[in-house]
Order: sequence, then C-alpha cells, then structure tokens
Amino acid sequence: MAEKKDNKFVFKELSKRHLLDHDLRPRSFSEFIGQERAKTNLQIFLKAAKMREEPLDHVLLLGMPGLGKTTLSHIIANELQVEMKSTSGPALEKAGDLVGLLSNLKRGDVLFIDEVHRLSRNVEEYLYSAMEDHAVDLVLDQGPAARSVRVHLQRFTLIAATTREGLLSAPFRSRFGVIEKLELYPDEELAPILERSAGIFEMQITKEAIDLIASRSRGVPRITNRLLRRIRDLTQVKNCLEVTREIVDEGLAMMGIDKAGLVSTDRQILSAVAKGDGEPVGLKTIAVSVGEDEGTIEEVYEPYLIRRGFLVKTPRGRKVTATGLKHLSQHADAPGTDLDYYRGLFS
Repeated sequence: MAEKKDNKFVFKELSKRHLLDHDLRPRSFSEFIGQERAKTNLQIFLKAAKMREEPLDHVLLLGMPGLGKTTLSHIIANELQVEMKSTSGPALEKAGDLVGLLSNLKRGDVLFIDEVHRLSRNVEEYLYSAMEDHAVDLVLDQGPAARSVRVHLQRFTLIAATTREGLLSAPFRSRFGVIEKLELYPDEELAPILERSAGIFEMQITKEAIDLIASRSRGVPRITNRLLRRIRDLTQVKNCLEVTREIVDEGLAMMGIDKAGLVSTDRQILSAVAKGDGEPVGLKTIAVSVGEDEGTIEEVYEPYLIRRGFLVKTPRGRKVTATGLKHLSQHADAPGTDLDYYRGLFS
C-alpha cells in the first residue's frame, strides 16, 4: 500500500516477515491453491492416519522445481502437529549424517529430504531399513575390529521430493506408500496466488496486471512470486500507487521476458539448436553453446520449451520446430537471441 506525501509516493514500510519467502508459503491446505488431486489425496491419507493414531506412510513428491513440494511437506507436518527436520540429498554425504537426523526424531515426526535423487547409494541403502524396520545397522571400526550396532528408531514419516523421478532406484521408490506428482499450473490458478501474494505485500494491483504476470510465469508459482517481487520494486521506484499492465509490461521487458514467457537462456537454447540448420543438436553441444549445465537445461529450460511446442526431442538430439523458429524471428532483438539470420525466415 502506498501513501502520498509532498507529491511523492512513499511505500508503507514492510516488516521483515513480509520480505521472506516462507511468509508467502501457505501453511494449510485451505491456503494452498491448485494441485487439487494431490491435495485431496493427501488430506484423505492424513485424516486416516490421524484416526488410526499412526504416523503417515512415507511420501514421495514428484514434479518440476517451484510447484510446491516443500510447501506441501510443511503443510503435512503442520496438519499432523509434529516436528519437521529438513535436509537435502547432497547434504547427506555419510551414513552417520543420516543416522544423526533419524535418531533425533520422535514418534510421528517428519524428515523432509529435498532433491532425494542426489542421495549417495550408500546413504540410500541405510534408508531402506530405516523406512521399513525403523532401525539402522551401523558398522563401527574396520577390519578385524569391525562390529555392527543396531540403532532403533521411532516410527517416522519420510517425505522425499525430487525433480528427477527417473534417477530413483526401483527398490527405493517402492518403499513409499504415497506417491504424488505435482503438475504445472494453468494461468487461471496462478492468478489467485498472485492476489494472495499481493495482499501480503500490501500492493494495489489491477486484474490485467495479474493476468499478464500469470501468463508469463511458465506455470510455476515460484516464478510467479519472483516476478511479482521485481514488479513491486519497479512500482516503488517509479512512485506509483498501483501496479498496472503498463508497469508489468515494462518490468517484464527489463527482465528480458518475452510474450511467450521465454527468458534469455531459453532463446539462447533455441538459437543454438536452430543454427544446426535442421539437423538434431546434442545436449552437450547446447550446454557448451549457452554456458549452462546439461542437467539445468534438461530440468529447468527444456520442459517449458517442449510444452510450448518450440523444441522437440529426437533419438539423435534436439530440433527447433517451425513455431520455435517463428518465435525467434519475432524476437530477434531480445536479449539472448542475436538472430538476425532468422529475421527473414517468416517475413
């Protein structure tokens, strides 16, 4: 919210809590927007577990980054009224790290592991017995002095999140009683998320501005909230009382986001593939061309380009579609494109 003073618009100072990501994060199923199938299923499973006075079955959440896997994990812990310990796959380097976390859990507590596909195989195998037998066998010392010690654990709920389901081993995946995949959001579900976030930020925003931000958010709430934050910065610097479509247009242009929601790296990827003159281009070649990690291209950028029909995967590599070439020709001046060559393709 803004106030006018001496012909200057001064934004009401926001407390620190409004500036933190976790304050945009819903704390209950009623606040969580979208993902109705997964949400309904989880509510039923939670209610049944509470009726039986048992810990919830282990939960595996699948989906692209930013769709709400971590948020749902916090909501589950809140609904169960238990404590939640959080970590990530790469952080658990040794079995001792995992056992230290597990041994501190009380009955019914939640252990959340993000990016679980990046767990080392050694640590993953210790999780097998922890999930099924509620115990871990630790080997102490080495050689003739080696001995096995069984650490008994309280019954707990493991919630694991991953963006790469295909990298999970079959034995590990089969130990989860609840498996839910989160889908990309349609624009009409992103709009209420924007309205809620704008309310937390105490911003005045028009419906046209909300619809425009939603249409450029690639179906991901995390991107939606990030764009809203940057538009808020621009609105504040320009001394405006209200976020309008014109301000959003200006802000998105500053960030290099075009009408299809593509950013500079998206256009660089399309450009690198298009320069193959119709021949498939390998992922490694694309990564070198744009200076990005292969995994990042595959997980973050490619799914949206494929969903929009700009890129296709073939057994030999990636190819740009006619739609992708047309989009490049229309945005030859946009940052990350540098495609004067393609200007005349669709003139």
